[in-house]
Amino acid sequence: MPDDEGHPGLAEMELGKVLSALADPLRRRVVREMAAAPDGEARTCSSFALPVSKATVTHHFRTLRESGLIRQVNRGNSRMATLRRTDIERRFPGLLALLVAEETAESATDSG
Repeated sequence: MPDDEGHPGLAEMELGKVLSALADPLRRRVVREMAAAPDGEARTCSSFALPVSKATVTHHFRTLRESGLIRQVNRGNSRMATLRRTDIERRFPGLLALLVAEETAESATDSG
């Protein structure tokens, strides 16, 4: 059962929900940026500068949280998000590496 903030437990993380969350390119971008950052780094939603309204940013981060990809913690008047790297690797080994590889392949295609 998800906790009070909507974070599913490790066993509750479902592949379908994770893949659905990652189907959106903006959410995939958020996860890739977090995967490239040091483990445990916390960021605000606005730090990603997504080109959408505040309500849509809220929706994207709720989707990431409810799928189990991120953990969000209230810090005053903002929410800090961290990647659930260890949980993702335990539940879906290699998934983060695939996302990072996708970005590398896109960069090579764009420059070539």
